[in-house]
Amino acid sequence: MEFTALQIAELLGGIVEGDASTVVNDLSVIENGKPNTLTFLANPAYTEHIYTTKASVAIVANTFKAERALPVQLSLIKVEDPRLAIAKLMEMYAQMAKKPAGTHPSAVVDASSQIHASAYIGPNTVIEAGVTIGEGASVAALSFVGEGSSIGKNSVIHERVHIGHHSVIGNECMIQPGAVIGGDGFGFAPNAENQYQKVVHLGKVVLEDHVEIGAGTTIDRATLGSTIIRKGVKLDNLIQVAHNVEIGENTVIAAQTGIAGSTKIGKNCMIGGQVGIVGHITIADEVKIAAQSGIGGSIKQKGQVVQGSPALPIGDFKRSYVHFRNLHELSDNINELKHKLPKTDKHG
Repeated sequence: MEFTALQIAELLGGIVEGDASTVVNDLSVIENGKPNTLTFLANPAYTEHIYTTKASVAIVANTFKAERALPVQLSLIKVEDPRLAIAKLMEMYAQMAKKPAGTHPSAVVDASSQIHASAYIGPNTVIEAGVTIGEGASVAALSFVGEGSSIGKNSVIHERVHIGHHSVIGNECMIQPGAVIGGDGFGFAPNAENQYQKVVHLGKVVLEDHVEIGAGTTIDRATLGSTIIRKGVKLDNLIQVAHNVEIGENTVIAAQTGIAGSTKIGKNCMIGGQVGIVGHITIADEVKIAAQSGIGGSIKQKGQVVQGSPALPIGDFKRSYVHFRNLHELSDNINELKHKLPKTDKHG
Protein backbone atom coordinates (compact mmCIF):
# COMPACT_ATOMS: atom_id res chain seq x y z
CA MET A 1 0.00 0.00 0.00
CA GLU A 2 1.20 3.48 -0.86
CA PHE A 3 0.37 6.78 0.85
CA THR A 4 1.40 10.37 0.20
CA ALA A 5 2.79 12.61 2.91
CA LEU A 6 -0.42 14.66 2.69
CA GLN A 7 -2.65 11.59 3.21
CA ILE A 8 -0.66 10.56 6.28
CA ALA A 9 -0.73 14.09 7.69
CA GLU A 10 -4.52 14.20 7.29
CA LEU A 11 -4.86 10.88 9.12
CA LEU A 12 -2.73 12.18 12.02
CA GLY A 13 -3.94 15.78 12.10
CA GLY A 14 -0.44 16.97 11.20
CA ILE A 15 1.12 19.56 8.89
CA VAL A 16 3.43 18.78 5.96
CA GLU A 17 6.68 20.68 5.47
CA GLY A 18 8.18 19.84 2.10
CA ASP A 19 6.70 17.93 -0.83
CA ALA A 20 3.20 16.80 0.20
CA SER A 21 3.01 14.46 -2.80
CA THR A 22 5.98 12.34 -1.64
CA VAL A 23 4.94 8.66 -1.67
CA VAL A 24 5.91 6.03 0.91
CA ASN A 25 5.15 2.31 0.98
CA ASP A 26 6.96 1.05 4.09
CA LEU A 27 8.37 2.04 7.49
CA SER A 28 11.99 2.32 8.61
CA VAL A 29 13.99 3.39 11.66
CA ILE A 30 15.52 6.82 11.29
CA GLU A 31 19.16 5.72 11.54
CA ASN A 32 18.67 3.15 8.74
CA GLY A 33 16.07 4.98 6.70
CA LYS A 34 15.46 3.81 3.14
CA PRO A 35 13.98 5.58 0.12
CA ASN A 36 10.17 5.58 -0.11
CA THR A 37 9.77 4.80 3.60
CA LEU A 38 8.24 6.65 6.53
CA THR A 39 10.24 7.17 9.72
CA PHE A 40 9.80 9.21 12.90
CA LEU A 41 11.83 11.19 15.43
CA ALA A 42 10.57 10.99 19.02
CA ASN A 43 13.74 10.58 21.09
CA PRO A 44 16.11 13.60 21.06
CA ALA A 45 19.06 11.18 21.22
CA TYR A 46 18.36 10.30 17.57
CA THR A 47 18.09 13.87 16.28
CA GLU A 48 21.46 13.70 14.48
CA HIS A 49 20.11 10.96 12.21
CA ILE A 50 17.45 13.19 10.68
CA TYR A 51 20.20 15.07 8.85
CA THR A 52 21.50 11.91 7.15
CA THR A 53 18.48 9.63 6.84
CA LYS A 54 17.53 8.32 3.41
CA ALA A 55 13.85 8.00 4.37
CA SER A 56 11.39 10.03 2.31
CA VAL A 57 9.04 11.23 5.08
CA ALA A 58 9.66 11.76 8.80
CA ILE A 59 7.12 12.41 11.54
CA VAL A 60 8.50 15.00 13.99
CA ALA A 61 7.20 17.15 16.85
CA ASN A 62 5.63 20.52 16.17
CA THR A 63 8.51 22.05 18.12
CA PHE A 64 11.23 20.55 15.88
CA LYS A 65 13.46 23.14 14.19
CA ALA A 66 16.23 22.02 11.85
CA GLU A 67 19.65 23.32 12.86
CA ARG A 68 21.08 22.71 9.39
CA ALA A 69 19.95 21.52 5.98
CA LEU A 70 17.80 18.40 5.88
CA PRO A 71 18.23 15.74 3.14
CA VAL A 72 16.75 17.04 -0.10
CA GLN A 73 14.38 14.07 -0.47
CA LEU A 74 12.93 14.39 3.06
CA SER A 75 9.49 15.80 3.81
CA LEU A 76 8.35 16.37 7.39
CA ILE A 77 4.99 15.76 9.01
CA LYS A 78 4.72 17.83 12.19
CA VAL A 79 2.46 16.53 14.96
CA GLU A 80 2.00 17.13 18.67
CA ASP A 81 3.46 13.76 19.78
CA PRO A 82 5.44 11.71 17.22
CA ARG A 83 5.44 8.55 19.34
CA LEU A 84 1.66 8.52 19.68
CA ALA A 85 1.27 9.45 16.02
CA ILE A 86 3.35 6.53 14.76
CA ALA A 87 1.51 4.19 17.14
CA LYS A 88 -1.81 5.39 15.75
CA LEU A 89 -0.57 4.95 12.20
CA MET A 90 0.68 1.42 12.84
CA GLU A 91 -2.62 0.50 14.46
CA MET A 92 -4.45 1.74 11.38
CA TYR A 93 -2.16 -0.36 9.20
CA ALA A 94 -2.78 -3.44 11.36
CA GLN A 95 -6.52 -2.95 10.98
CA MET A 96 -6.18 -2.76 7.20
CA ALA A 97 -4.10 -5.97 7.23
CA LYS A 98 -6.59 -7.77 9.46
CA LYS A 99 -7.45 -11.36 8.57
CA PRO A 100 -10.74 -11.83 6.69
CA ALA A 101 -13.67 -13.33 8.55
CA GLY A 102 -14.16 -17.08 8.42
CA THR A 103 -12.96 -20.41 9.77
CA HIS A 104 -10.11 -22.27 8.09
CA PRO A 105 -11.08 -25.78 6.92
CA SER A 106 -8.34 -27.37 9.05
CA ALA A 107 -9.63 -25.85 12.30
CA VAL A 108 -11.33 -28.18 14.79
CA VAL A 109 -14.37 -26.35 16.13
CA ASP A 110 -16.88 -27.95 18.49
CA ALA A 111 -20.46 -27.63 17.30
CA SER A 112 -21.55 -26.09 20.60
CA SER A 113 -19.20 -23.13 20.30
CA GLN A 114 -20.55 -19.72 19.26
CA ILE A 115 -18.34 -17.85 16.81
CA HIS A 116 -19.40 -14.47 15.47
CA ALA A 117 -19.70 -14.30 11.70
CA SER A 118 -17.05 -11.54 11.56
CA ALA A 119 -14.44 -13.52 13.56
CA TYR A 120 -11.41 -15.25 12.06
CA ILE A 121 -10.33 -18.78 13.05
CA GLY A 122 -6.94 -19.79 11.63
CA PRO A 123 -5.45 -23.08 10.41
CA ASN A 124 -5.16 -26.01 12.82
CA THR A 125 -6.74 -24.18 15.72
CA VAL A 126 -8.80 -26.10 18.28
CA ILE A 127 -11.98 -24.56 19.69
CA GLU A 128 -13.55 -26.73 22.39
CA ALA A 129 -17.13 -27.03 23.60
CA GLY A 130 -19.02 -23.99 24.83
CA VAL A 131 -16.52 -21.42 23.62
CA THR A 132 -17.77 -17.95 22.66
CA ILE A 133 -15.78 -15.79 20.24
CA GLY A 134 -16.98 -12.23 19.70
CA GLU A 135 -17.36 -9.80 16.83
CA GLY A 136 -14.16 -9.10 14.88
CA ALA A 137 -12.02 -11.36 17.07
CA SER A 138 -9.14 -13.32 15.59
CA VAL A 139 -7.62 -16.65 16.67
CA ALA A 140 -4.48 -17.43 14.66
CA ALA A 141 -2.96 -20.72 13.56
CA LEU A 142 -2.23 -23.56 16.00
CA SER A 143 -3.93 -21.88 18.95
CA PHE A 144 -6.09 -23.72 21.48
CA VAL A 145 -9.19 -22.34 23.22
CA GLY A 146 -10.40 -24.54 26.06
CA GLU A 147 -13.89 -25.54 27.05
CA GLY A 148 -16.22 -22.78 28.22
CA SER A 149 -13.83 -19.92 27.45
CA SER A 150 -14.84 -16.61 25.92
CA ILE A 151 -12.97 -14.14 23.73
CA GLY A 152 -14.35 -10.61 23.43
CA LYS A 153 -14.91 -8.18 20.60
CA ASN A 154 -11.89 -7.39 18.37
CA SER A 155 -9.44 -9.32 20.52
CA VAL A 156 -6.44 -10.78 18.69
CA ILE A 157 -5.02 -14.16 19.66
CA HIS A 158 -1.74 -14.77 17.84
CA GLU A 159 -0.17 -18.08 16.81
CA ARG A 160 0.36 -21.02 19.22
CA VAL A 161 -1.49 -19.45 22.16
CA HIS A 162 -3.00 -21.79 24.76
CA ILE A 163 -6.15 -20.55 26.49
CA GLY A 164 -7.20 -22.95 29.24
CA HIS A 165 -10.74 -23.95 30.12
CA HIS A 166 -13.24 -21.30 31.28
CA SER A 167 -10.83 -18.41 30.69
CA VAL A 168 -12.36 -15.00 30.04
CA ILE A 169 -10.65 -12.72 27.49
CA GLY A 170 -12.19 -9.23 27.30
CA ASN A 171 -12.68 -6.84 24.41
CA GLU A 172 -9.78 -5.35 22.42
CA CYS A 173 -7.19 -7.63 24.02
CA MET A 174 -4.03 -8.92 22.34
CA ILE A 175 -2.18 -12.11 23.24
CA GLN A 176 1.20 -12.57 21.56
CA PRO A 177 2.55 -15.90 20.23
CA GLY A 178 3.31 -18.72 22.62
CA ALA A 179 1.52 -17.29 25.65
CA VAL A 180 -0.27 -19.67 28.03
CA ILE A 181 -3.41 -18.32 29.67
CA GLY A 182 -5.03 -20.55 32.25
CA GLY A 183 -2.42 -23.25 32.70
CA ASP A 184 -2.40 -25.23 35.93
CA GLY A 185 -0.94 -23.39 38.92
CA PHE A 186 2.16 -24.54 40.81
CA GLY A 187 0.61 -26.10 43.88
CA PHE A 188 1.78 -29.13 45.86
CA ALA A 189 1.22 -30.27 49.45
CA PRO A 190 3.55 -32.72 51.27
CA ASN A 191 1.74 -35.89 52.39
CA ALA A 192 2.38 -38.54 55.04
CA GLU A 193 4.65 -40.48 52.68
CA ASN A 194 6.91 -37.41 52.34
CA GLN A 195 5.79 -36.96 48.76
CA TYR A 196 4.22 -33.94 47.13
CA GLN A 197 0.49 -34.26 46.48
CA LYS A 198 -0.62 -32.12 43.55
CA VAL A 199 -3.25 -29.50 44.33
CA VAL A 200 -5.64 -29.36 41.39
CA HIS A 201 -6.50 -25.82 40.30
CA LEU A 202 -10.17 -25.48 39.37
CA GLY A 203 -10.38 -21.69 39.00
CA LYS A 204 -9.95 -19.54 35.91
CA VAL A 205 -8.14 -16.54 34.43
CA VAL A 206 -9.94 -13.27 33.66
CA LEU A 207 -8.42 -10.69 31.32
CA GLU A 208 -10.45 -7.48 31.30
CA ASP A 209 -10.65 -5.15 28.28
CA HIS A 210 -7.60 -3.65 26.50
CA VAL A 211 -5.10 -6.05 28.05
CA GLU A 212 -1.95 -7.08 26.15
CA ILE A 213 0.01 -10.23 27.01
CA GLY A 214 3.54 -10.68 25.63
CA ALA A 215 5.04 -13.69 23.87
CA GLY A 216 5.82 -16.65 26.09
CA THR A 217 4.11 -15.13 29.14
CA THR A 218 2.23 -17.55 31.39
CA ILE A 219 -0.76 -16.76 33.60
CA ASP A 220 -1.88 -19.60 35.86
CA ARG A 221 -5.53 -20.21 36.62
CA ALA A 222 -6.67 -19.82 40.20
CA THR A 223 -6.88 -22.64 42.71
CA LEU A 224 -10.46 -21.47 43.27
CA GLY A 225 -11.92 -18.21 42.03
CA SER A 226 -9.96 -16.19 39.47
CA THR A 227 -6.53 -14.89 38.55
CA ILE A 228 -7.45 -11.37 37.39
CA ILE A 229 -5.66 -9.02 34.99
CA ARG A 230 -7.52 -5.73 35.13
CA LYS A 231 -8.39 -3.32 32.33
CA GLY A 232 -5.51 -1.81 30.37
CA VAL A 233 -2.70 -3.94 31.86
CA LYS A 234 0.32 -4.50 29.60
CA LEU A 235 2.56 -7.49 30.26
CA ASP A 236 5.85 -7.93 28.40
CA ASN A 237 7.33 -11.21 27.15
CA LEU A 238 8.32 -14.11 29.42
CA ILE A 239 6.47 -13.07 32.56
CA GLN A 240 5.14 -15.58 35.10
CA VAL A 241 1.88 -14.72 36.88
CA ALA A 242 0.95 -17.36 39.45
CA HIS A 243 -2.47 -18.54 40.64
CA ASN A 244 -4.91 -16.07 42.24
CA VAL A 245 -2.73 -13.02 41.47
CA GLU A 246 -4.57 -9.78 40.76
CA ILE A 247 -2.97 -6.98 38.73
CA GLY A 248 -4.66 -3.57 38.85
CA GLU A 249 -5.75 -1.33 35.97
CA ASN A 250 -3.13 0.12 33.61
CA THR A 251 -0.18 -1.47 35.36
CA VAL A 252 2.77 -2.27 33.07
CA ILE A 253 5.32 -5.02 33.76
CA ALA A 254 8.56 -5.65 31.85
CA ALA A 255 10.04 -8.98 30.76
CA GLN A 256 11.14 -11.89 32.95
CA THR A 257 9.29 -10.73 36.04
CA GLY A 258 7.83 -13.42 38.29
CA ILE A 259 4.84 -12.91 40.59
CA ALA A 260 4.07 -15.61 43.15
CA GLY A 261 0.59 -16.75 44.12
CA SER A 262 -2.19 -14.61 45.63
CA THR A 263 -0.28 -11.32 45.43
CA LYS A 264 -2.36 -8.21 44.70
CA ILE A 265 -0.75 -5.43 42.66
CA GLY A 266 -2.41 -2.00 42.49
CA LYS A 267 -3.33 0.13 39.50
CA ASN A 268 -0.98 2.35 37.46
CA CYS A 269 2.13 0.56 38.74
CA MET A 270 5.34 0.27 36.70
CA ILE A 271 7.47 -2.82 37.29
CA GLY A 272 10.86 -3.29 35.60
CA GLY A 273 12.34 -6.43 34.10
CA GLN A 274 13.52 -9.44 36.11
CA VAL A 275 11.68 -8.39 39.26
CA GLY A 276 10.81 -11.16 41.71
CA ILE A 277 7.68 -10.73 43.86
CA VAL A 278 6.81 -13.14 46.66
CA GLY A 279 3.30 -14.45 47.25
CA HIS A 280 0.46 -13.29 49.48
CA ILE A 281 1.45 -9.62 49.62
CA THR A 282 -0.09 -6.36 48.41
CA ILE A 283 1.49 -3.59 46.37
CA ALA A 284 -0.16 -0.16 46.48
CA ASP A 285 -1.30 1.92 43.50
CA GLU A 286 1.26 3.82 41.38
CA VAL A 287 4.26 2.01 42.85
CA LYS A 288 7.41 1.87 40.70
CA ILE A 289 9.80 -1.07 41.06
CA ALA A 290 13.24 -0.89 39.43
CA ALA A 291 14.58 -3.77 37.33
CA GLN A 292 16.05 -6.82 39.09
CA SER A 293 14.50 -5.88 42.42
CA GLY A 294 13.33 -8.47 44.91
CA ILE A 295 10.04 -7.72 46.68
CA GLY A 296 9.76 -9.74 49.88
CA GLY A 297 6.96 -7.86 51.63
CA SER A 298 3.97 -5.61 51.02
CA ILE A 299 4.45 -2.06 49.73
CA LYS A 300 1.70 -0.01 51.34
CA GLN A 301 2.67 3.54 50.38
CA LYS A 302 1.00 4.79 47.22
CA GLY A 303 3.47 5.95 44.58
CA GLN A 304 6.57 4.64 46.36
CA VAL A 305 9.65 3.95 44.21
CA VAL A 306 11.81 1.00 45.27
CA GLN A 307 14.98 -0.72 44.11
CA GLY A 308 17.30 -3.51 45.18
CA SER A 309 17.04 -7.04 46.54
CA PRO A 310 15.59 -6.94 49.08
CA ALA A 311 14.04 -3.75 47.78
CA LEU A 312 14.48 -0.42 49.57
CA PRO A 313 12.95 3.01 48.97
CA ILE A 314 14.87 4.44 46.03
CA GLY A 315 16.65 7.15 48.09
CA ASP A 316 17.84 4.64 50.68
CA PHE A 317 19.03 2.31 47.95
CA LYS A 318 21.08 5.01 46.23
CA ARG A 319 22.73 6.09 49.48
CA SER A 320 23.49 2.48 50.38
CA TYR A 321 24.88 1.80 46.94
CA VAL A 322 27.37 4.66 47.28
CA HIS A 323 28.74 2.98 50.42
CA PHE A 324 28.75 -0.42 48.75
CA ARG A 325 30.83 0.87 45.85
CA ASN A 326 33.33 2.31 48.33
CA LEU A 327 33.61 -0.78 50.53
CA HIS A 328 37.14 -1.52 49.27
CA GLU A 329 38.28 1.97 50.28
CA LEU A 330 36.66 1.61 53.69
CA SER A 331 38.39 -1.75 54.14
CA ASP A 332 41.77 -0.25 53.15
CA ASN A 333 41.25 2.63 55.58
CA ILE A 334 40.42 0.28 58.44
CA ASN A 335 43.48 -1.86 57.75
CA GLU A 336 45.65 1.24 57.64
CA LEU A 337 44.29 2.43 60.99
CA LYS A 338 44.89 -1.01 62.51
CA HIS A 339 48.54 -0.83 61.53
CA LYS A 340 48.90 2.63 63.06
CA LEU A 341 47.36 1.68 66.41
CA PRO A 342 49.85 0.71 69.16
CA LYS A 343 50.22 -3.02 69.49
CA THR A 344 49.12 -4.62 72.78
CA ASP A 345 49.69 -8.12 74.07
CA LYS A 346 46.85 -10.52 74.60
CA HIS A 347 46.56 -9.65 78.29
CA GLY A 348 46.97 -5.94 77.88
